[in-house]
Amino acid sequence: MAQPVLRLGTKFPNLPVKTTKGDFNVLEWKGKDSWMLFFSHPADFTPVCTTEIGTLAKINEEFSNRDVKLIGLSCDSVEDHNNWAKDIFAFADKKGGGCSLKELPFPLIGDQDRSVAKALGMIDASEPNSGSLPLTCRAVFIVGPDDLIKLFLYYPASTGRNFDELIRVTDSLLLTYNKKLATPADWKKGDKVMIPAGVSDEDAKKVDPNFEKVSVPSNKNYLRMANVK
Repeated sequence: MAQPVLRLGTKFPNLPVKTTKGDFNVLEWKGKDSWMLFFSHPADFTPVCTTEIGTLAKINEEFSNRDVKLIGLSCDSVEDHNNWAKDIFAFADKKGGGCSLKELPFPLIGDQDRSVAKALGMIDASEPNSGSLPLTCRAVFIVGPDDLIKLFLYYPASTGRNFDELIRVTDSLLLTYNKKLATPADWKKGDKVMIPAGVSDEDAKKVDPNFEKVSVPSNKNYLRMANVK
């Protein structure tokens, strides 16, 4: 069976899942007004995954304060997830910064048969099989309140993710959602934003009455910077 083609702007599937926080359908758990960051891992009790889950557990509030719900997937059982969590917290504590958690603050999906991974097209064809089953890549989906995919990234099993970057891009998505704004390269929360080319100067003034036009050799009026709260 061909894997689904998930693109930006398509609806995230409302899959039934079994997790460390109970059984539910993903979109119903997310709710109508919240954002969701869905992330996947190749397997439990593996080195890179342990660092990633530990980091996310420690910065969970960074996302919850933005009304972004975290939910993960790893291709082992829910029971294995709960046992693995003890290693995750112990390693996170040894790494520094302290980790007093006793359980994961977000649900972790059990996906032993890879059914959820296959439904979301997260199978890594370049990696060797685990027994008779393929490995799952390190995927990230950010889903908006409208249940549409706003961002997705695929990392290979060998490369851990930068969660500072995921917080940064989340801030950009939250700021520009349903607004005529864009964020430039290396933008961080609080920096100036850009007015898209299709927006008139009059509409740009509604964003920032003192927006700045950047002069360039072409004399084209397409680089405009603005301050937003």
